[in-house]
Amino acid sequence: MPKVKTNSGAKKRFKISGSGKIRRKHAYKSHILTKKETKQKRNLTQMGEVHKSDEPRIKDLLNI
Repeated sequence: MPKVKTNSGAKKRFKISGSGKIRRKHAYKSHILTKKETKQKRNLTQMGEVHKSDEPRIKDLLNI
């Protein structure tokens, strides 16, 4: 039986918190920032949590 591999794209995008929740970065923070308000950019910097319905799929990609 071969080893089960972790999805490379998923391991770069998601982190597991101490309580077991999956953390993610927000989108829309990479470019075209001149038209966005400072408050919006500041809030996009913080990490968010993955929705409950998406957790099983991401855990499957991360082999958790």
